[in-house]
Amino acid sequence: MLRKLRQQSPYHLMLLPSIVLVFIFSYIPFYGLVIAFQKYNPGLGFNSPWVGWDNFSHVFSQPNFVRTIWNTLYMSAFKIIGGIIVPVIFALLLNEVAHSAVKRAFQTLVYIPNFLSWVIMAGILLDILSSDGILNTFLGLFGMEPISFLGNPSIFPWTMIVSDIWKGFGFGTVVYLAALTSIDPGLYEAAVIDGAKRWKQTIYITLPLLMPTIVLMSVLSLGNVLNAGFDQIYNLYSPVVYQTGDIIDTYVYRLGIQQAQYSIATAVGLFKSVISTVLVALSYLLAYKVAGYRIF
Repeated sequence: MLRKLRQQSPYHLMLLPSIVLVFIFSYIPFYGLVIAFQKYNPGLGFNSPWVGWDNFSHVFSQPNFVRTIWNTLYMSAFKIIGGIIVPVIFALLLNEVAHSAVKRAFQTLVYIPNFLSWVIMAGILLDILSSDGILNTFLGLFGMEPISFLGNPSIFPWTMIVSDIWKGFGFGTVVYLAALTSIDPGLYEAAVIDGAKRWKQTIYITLPLLMPTIVLMSVLSLGNVLNAGFDQIYNLYSPVVYQTGDIIDTYVYRLGIQQAQYSIATAVGLFKSVISTVLVALSYLLAYKVAGYRIF
């Protein structure tokens, strides 16, 4: 053990700055969670009066909170499902492209949005989806009325889902393309000898051998069930779509920052953190059981 630690000491030293930053910005602030059990007054600080579980009781009795949980689960579930299906399909299609230059060009184009922040993406989407934007202008050529993608409560969640998949599926495509390169070409050669066409090869060779990676990515996504994308929704939503577009993170932001209800916001954040921790632990347990994936 000591010999191994000495051999790995340079790597541990490289990790040290990150560990210090995580400790300062992630662990020391844990003390602030006591606000969730207080009637917090900034003038009194952490000496504010204790109220026990009253903040949680107040939060759970609010219909808005129940609605935000449903909105969060609804959008995050479809984002996860679409974020798995779309990259798999695109990777399979891209893998069939014989010309390497064309293949690299498409791979780069779909990967670029993944590097852009939601502040930039929000500006792009506003130009595309506004009433006089590119998409509505195109639909107008066919005599269709402008669609309020960002102002219609029934359409807004799906706008968030589709735009999130569009932004992130390039990363998943790269992962699945890497998995496809590990498949033995001899299996396809044997299938051709047996008379199997490309569709049969995909069904009986590609997808079964790709399934462990698909299962692993799916299981690891469980930890993000309560993360429906604060950056995305905060930059694109408005009060008119709060009913269907408000999620836990934006709800906490409005309570804590805009309305200065620090105790209530901390209670909601703590509730989300506890559930997310359980989901993350469960996802890694399932990843180990199902796909043999482990961190250490």
